[in-house]
Amino acid sequence: MQTLISEIKITVKNLLARKGRSFLTILGIIIGVAGVIIIISLGAGAQSLVLGQITKIGSNLVSVSPGKRNEKGPPASVFGVQIKTLSMRDVNALRDKNNVPNGVAVAPVVNGSGIVVFGKENMDVKFVATEASYAQIQNIEMLKGSFFSEEQGRSGDNVIVLGYNVATELFPEGGEIGRVVKIKVPTKKTSSGKDQDSSSIPVRVIGVQKKMGTVGFVDQDDRVFVPFVLGQKQLLGIDYVQFIGLKVDDSINVKSTMEDVSRTIRQQHRIKDPVDDDFTVRDLADALKILTSITGTLRVFLGLMAGISLVVGGIGIMNIMLVTVSERTREIGLRKAIGATKKNIRNQFLLESIILTLTGGVVGILVGIFISYLIAIGARFAGYDWAFVISLFSVLLAVFVSVFTGIIFGLYPALKAAKLDPIEALRYE
Repeated sequence: MQTLISEIKITVKNLLARKGRSFLTILGIIIGVAGVIIIISLGAGAQSLVLGQITKIGSNLVSVSPGKRNEKGPPASVFGVQIKTLSMRDVNALRDKNNVPNGVAVAPVVNGSGIVVFGKENMDVKFVATEASYAQIQNIEMLKGSFFSEEQGRSGDNVIVLGYNVATELFPEGGEIGRVVKIKVPTKKTSSGKDQDSSSIPVRVIGVQKKMGTVGFVDQDDRVFVPFVLGQKQLLGIDYVQFIGLKVDDSINVKSTMEDVSRTIRQQHRIKDPVDDDFTVRDLADALKILTSITGTLRVFLGLMAGISLVVGGIGIMNIMLVTVSERTREIGLRKAIGATKKNIRNQFLLESIILTLTGGVVGILVGIFISYLIAIGARFAGYDWAFVISLFSVLLAVFVSVFTGIIFGLYPALKAAKLDPIEALRYE
């Protein structure tokens, strides 16, 4: 034990004598270890974000999108491809308790981008055209006023519900309820398929949504809600449904409800073989699997990049240790001449390598924790419900990798130093 302590003291003294070289040597290890910590922290933060968003809107939701299901990802409609296979006939069929007994709310949805104008103020927004049941499905809470009624949603009354940011931007002093604003989309399609300017449609503000923040990587406070017919016919000029949302009475009935929904829409579309489905039915578990798959792939890729940094750092340490052996050949010869064994010489240089990588690992852990903390703060500032998580596993993994790298890449230079002939070493210039 005393010998080991003595060797460690000598090793530390030698490393401190070359501070600049030692720091540059461990830089690659610092980057690699910090990368491991950050990647694992990002994965945990992303998981907390997804789970938090599911908690916000509930786990008993089913969605129907146009287009055939893609087992490896979302349907084409998610990427902006216009598929017109869903209609109000499908929505009304899903509302029938004989078809979907466990459904408690069904709402058609079409989305678009537009501009809301009030006086000299205007704001680019995403609008959601839907019916009153959408508020129940998405657990929308109102800060002021109310969501539009079933009658208003289906008749296409000229009313609008503002997101929190939209209301704050257009009405910084409040008093928005009852005011008339104008909404328009930049262009819309005519019956001949050509683009023409869309006229502004006056709508009366009847409610303001409570601040929600970011859900699904979209700021929910920058959107507005309009009745389904108003958005579908007047703003977008279409006759199909882009999305159907359905709320189930209990999460344990989600899978059976998905089967009911699929069977009902197949009957509506006269589809006999599920292989020919022109729609996609998903629940939040499916969405979670997709997100997990995407984030998992990203974590593996970034982990490989961090691993490359560790390998580069390890090679750098081996090169520096080989140079150190060459520079200290006479010292090695002198130590052997006064009684140092091959084991003593090997251990000295192996210790130098391990201490370098372990120091780099500790610094890398601290840097990784600090950067992960900054990322969490930035995400929260941007409105994401991002948790700052540093797992004990990631820290232990970083320490293990550091020591392992030191042993692997320091062993060859240490063995080379131990094998030097003392007489030849003393003659070395």
